[in-house]
Amino acid sequence: MTGETIAFIGLGNMGGPMAANLRAAGHPVRGFDLVAEACEAAAQAGVVIAASAAEAVVGASIVITMLPAGRHVIAVWSELVTVVAPGALLIDCSTIDVDSARKAHALAAAQGHASLDAPVSGGIGGAKAGTLTFMVGGAADSFARGEAILARMGRNIFHCGDAGAGQVAKICNNMILGISMIGVSEAFVLGEKLGLSRQALFDVASVSSGQCWSLTTYCPVPGPVPASPANNDYKPGFAAALMLKDLRLAQEAANSAGVSTPLGAEAAQLYSLFAGLGSAGEDFSAIIKMLRGHSEKGAA
Repeated sequence: MTGETIAFIGLGNMGGPMAANLRAAGHPVRGFDLVAEACEAAAQAGVVIAASAAEAVVGASIVITMLPAGRHVIAVWSELVTVVAPGALLIDCSTIDVDSARKAHALAAAQGHASLDAPVSGGIGGAKAGTLTFMVGGAADSFARGEAILARMGRNIFHCGDAGAGQVAKICNNMILGISMIGVSEAFVLGEKLGLSRQALFDVASVSSGQCWSLTTYCPVPGPVPASPANNDYKPGFAAALMLKDLRLAQEAANSAGVSTPLGAEAAQLYSLFAGLGSAGEDFSAIIKMLRGHSEKGAA
């Protein structure tokens, strides 16, 4: 598979490092982004920059998109499916709504192209390190064809089901993450107020029934987990704005499916408030600062 030409549309904070890893693995990569700085950074990694998305896919048998929202994916795919080489595999790694993901698959199928939705988990650090987790939806034969390409950008590759299943897995996973981070943060705030040290709470909960990823890997207070953003002034590995986006996508899907997700809805409301207070660019674990502030007001 090494050497297969890949087009990469969307060279931002996630897409740029992903394209760079494909290039480092030996693939010729042609890329495009509307932001000049993103193109310049990708070019330094060996990506050939095209003048347009349509130009980028010329000669490519694999096309990967990493774009902000469903409307962008549909707009780009609507153009690309008509110009990409016959039989190409299109992979969308964006995190978008399930309906748009399924529409993108339909666009590709109408032109005889294979397709996958393959949103990622792991943040910017994972994109740079090539350790992302991919949650993939699409036909089994399409997954078999794309798995090796995804493995050049990630460590864990899961085929979750048919078209759109990758997006479903992503929003469900991140709804768990958003809810659990709020729960862990509330516990630390309560412990602090009652005189319990952060380290003591971490030591107990990390080996007890409160154990979870938000605690042991991404602890929202400085100290117990040195690599967590809390020890770096909450500079984002995964920004609060992105968490809010995913929680809103989960709520859209829940409403569409007629499913009650009260904790997911409350998490979306809290992250909306947090972002509205000017913290959208901070790491999502920084929500503990807002919760701590609410606690102090309540105590007063």
